[in-house]
Amino acid sequence: MQHGSPNGSPNGSLNGTPAIDVHNLNKHFGDKHVVNDVTLQVAHGEIFGFLGPNGSGKTTSIRLMCGLLTPDSGSGTCLGYDIVRESAQIKRNVGYMTQRFSFWEDMTIRENLDFVARIYQMRERKEKVDRALENLGLKTRADQLTGALSGGWKQRLALAACMLHEPKLLLLDEPTAGVDPTARRDFWEELHRLAAQGISVLVSTHYMDEAERCHKLAYIAYGKLLAQGTAQQVIDSQDLATWSIHGERLTELSEQLRKTPGVDQTVVFGSALHVSGHDHAALEKAIRQTTSGMPVRIEPIETGLEDVFIYMMSRSADNYGKAA
Repeated sequence: MQHGSPNGSPNGSLNGTPAIDVHNLNKHFGDKHVVNDVTLQVAHGEIFGFLGPNGSGKTTSIRLMCGLLTPDSGSGTCLGYDIVRESAQIKRNVGYMTQRFSFWEDMTIRENLDFVARIYQMRERKEKVDRALENLGLKTRADQLTGALSGGWKQRLALAACMLHEPKLLLLDEPTAGVDPTARRDFWEELHRLAAQGISVLVSTHYMDEAERCHKLAYIAYGKLLAQGTAQQVIDSQDLATWSIHGERLTELSEQLRKTPGVDQTVVFGSALHVSGHDHAALEKAIRQTTSGMPVRIEPIETGLEDVFIYMMSRSADNYGKAA
């Protein structure tokens, strides 16, 4: 059953206040500026995707927003609490799922959840563990050793542990890395179910299909937030026209087009070559002249999210890579 939609409206703000509202966050590690003037808002009940290449500042930004790290400058609130002065209150209301699976493999699913509940001194511990097992579909596997679980089931266990204390906000750091497509789909079904209950989700991901399932997105590179909004708003912000070319020897054609005025980007997608540019007329002229007489099929297509992210990634490396 489909739970929620990236096109559906989230539940909005509680009393007009976003779940996350941060302004001009900065963080240095030594002489490296890893988070550079990041400003964003996440509404209650919203799934907000955080995208960018490895080392772009995603994880550090997430930790700043939930009070796990203190910014060098900037301000903001998370769930109405100040991210600098009230980090302890934030942590009590946030579920944080890291990239690394960190549960005991020689314990059962139930034992792992019970152990987490004991650490946090939760009241009604058994009831909370039972509810987490039920909600995440883990009940029939509750007594199975964690070490014997597949990646998808380990992922469910990690999410169940995040949800034990009934947080109002989930921070998920590349939670589906290394998980098969079916498990990833099921995981996102669960995220939309939680969002429909008013829980906010900030999730970092490398997968374009996951990005398209978010209510809103932000793209960060070299610590700078380059674009944010709905998937369509992010696509529109770059004003790229794109053509698709089908035929043989696409790699050679890609290299040739890349040197042609009017062409800003060429990317091979399977049996098709996507060619993008800002000057729509110059782009079409370049493609038609270069492919004239060649046994290829050309057609204009809608610019996709992946076209845009590849473009932003290459331009951010050119603009900020050396400085970083």
